Amino acid sequence: MSSNASASNSPATRPTVLTGDRPTGPLHLGHYIGSLKSRVALQETANQFLLLADTQAMTDNVGRHQKVTDNVLEVALDYLAVGIDPEKSTIFIQSQVRELYELSMVLLNLVTVSRLERNPTIKEEIRLRGFERDIPAGFLTYPVSQAADITAFKGQLVPVGGDQLPMIEQTNELVRKFNATVEREVLVECKEVLSETARLPGIDGKAKMSKSLGNSIALGASAKEIKQAVHQMYTDPNHLRVDDPGQVEGNVVFTFLDAFDPDRDAVAELKAHYTRGGLGDSVVKRRLEGILQEMLEPIRTRREHYAKDRGEVLAMLKRGTERASAVAAKTMSEVNAALGLNYFG
Repeated sequence: MSSNASASNSPATRPTVLTGDRPTGPLHLGHYIGSLKSRVALQETANQFLLLADTQAMTDNVGRHQKVTDNVLEVALDYLAVGIDPEKSTIFIQSQVRELYELSMVLLNLVTVSRLERNPTIKEEIRLRGFERDIPAGFLTYPVSQAADITAFKGQLVPVGGDQLPMIEQTNELVRKFNATVEREVLVECKEVLSETARLPGIDGKAKMSKSLGNSIALGASAKEIKQAVHQMYTDPNHLRVDDPGQVEGNVVFTFLDAFDPDRDAVAELKAHYTRGGLGDSVVKRRLEGILQEMLEPIRTRREHYAKDRGEVLAMLKRGTERASAVAAKTMSEVNAALGLNYFG
């Protein structure tokens, strides 16, 4: 590699990526196609910070805090299993970086309740959870906490699904407002990194694959669980006989083939055959099952390997959290100085 090429990819010149997950359960294929796959690639060209957002997960898991803390290690195992390297990416626990709480409090003063309530992502999540007007204040301010996570590390790139774009917009609003308030450029605006694949539906055909809805395929799923999940997948309810023309749109099996089958020509041929009739659901499902089994087997094997030494996984998280804390502390020092809050130097 030439010296110029090396310099262009050195840590000092790489963009900073900030992303993460709420540890409410093991991750699934929706997470993989939505962002994990991008994160594995990005760690080769960016300074990447991955947070286990346990504090945010607590906002709508009151009384179920053990569920959150138990899953911190589970999500960390999923990260390692898909190929995220803790030597290349900093994996850390949100609640253990105190500066994130401090920065959240600063940013909360820059946004109104009405603006938070207008955030489309929050509105939809409130509806899904049935909060109506009994919204936990911590949940309503979720976008501010997320903005603190991003800006504490001066994140420039944030891998997200399309439903999270309002969060990116609100983060940048807060960055601009803070910088205008202190009349200097302290915080940095960020840009989304969208997956090439739209949100993966649940195996039941519902719009969102979700652990809580029980319609997902976990990254650590066994061969038997994968087979059962594919067998249960929603297809075309009007495709009653093999000879009947079938509908591809809304057919979960074909949506998954679009996402995971590398042979685009073969998928196109299957779609044409299914549409004109003469192709049974079982044939298409067998193809999908084979692809998922081949893809998930090495992920499952790596996950089982790392799970044998959870103490080392926890030690890895401690090292990552210490690195993250040092970076966030530097940003918070700059924020306090800009606000005149550095009373003791």
